[in-house]
Amino acid sequence: MRSLLFVPADSSRKLEKSLQSGADVLIFDLEDAVSMARKQDGRDELVKFLTHTKQSAVPTPKLYVRVNALGTGMTLADLAAVMRCRPDGVVLPKASGAKDLALLSAYLETFEHLYPQGDDLTSIIAIVTENAESLAGLNEYRGATPRLAGMMWGAEDLSGDIGALTNKEEDGSGEWTSPFNLVRSLCLFAATAAGVPAIDTVPTVINDAQALTRETRRAYRDGFSAKAAIHPGQVPVINQAMTPDAATQEWAQKVVAAFASSGKVGVATLDGKMLDMPHLRLAKKIIAAAQLA
Repeated sequence: MRSLLFVPADSSRKLEKSLQSGADVLIFDLEDAVSMARKQDGRDELVKFLTHTKQSAVPTPKLYVRVNALGTGMTLADLAAVMRCRPDGVVLPKASGAKDLALLSAYLETFEHLYPQGDDLTSIIAIVTENAESLAGLNEYRGATPRLAGMMWGAEDLSGDIGALTNKEEDGSGEWTSPFNLVRSLCLFAATAAGVPAIDTVPTVINDAQALTRETRRAYRDGFSAKAAIHPGQVPVINQAMTPDAATQEWAQKVVAAFASSGKVGVATLDGKMLDMPHLRLAKKIIAAAQLA
């Protein structure tokens, strides 16, 4: 996956439109995008949409649902509504470590027994940096559950939690301030350690394609596999910037070929330079990303 689009669950128009966005993953949002007064309306609208989409048998991207955080008391109501439709996955906001994944996994297992659909497990994408407390649990995700399919970092909720007046530098560069650069990096390292894709946070400026391209390319450069979006217009920009260019793809193909022809275990040479297994892993990641284009 390269792009994940958040879609308000209480808008039938936006739900239908999202299917044409080109996003690799659609995240139907029952949390921040739906007001407290419309939580049940959001569940009802989403169930109606998912039921119709499943019955139509039209190919779709991966379909995820962002439920309300475990501490809100609304998570089970969200799951009770949507799990009858068996989405591909659930996005857990404000995740604070392995205990949260264990609890959500137990809930999902129960609903999978109630609404069986093959042997596929419902996946989990965890948003792991939305409050200061969550940072203490970043080293707990490795091996926590086979359901874990990605880890995303978030900046906006964290800003409010720590009392930051801004999370971007005021010089117009678009760079994150020091606390948020640190959190971004910690998420990247934690996801890599857990063996799942690291997902860059949403851009909050909607109509600035150049800024979004720069931000997405920085994320790809640093090792993020995907980026979230909050508007369909952001998706093509993210998909392009998250796809390796021709020169990078050519290098990756040469690395794989060099290892295939090498008579040594775990090492190869290319253009007079020594390669080892991290180079091969990077090359395979680049090739996999290119195949999504």
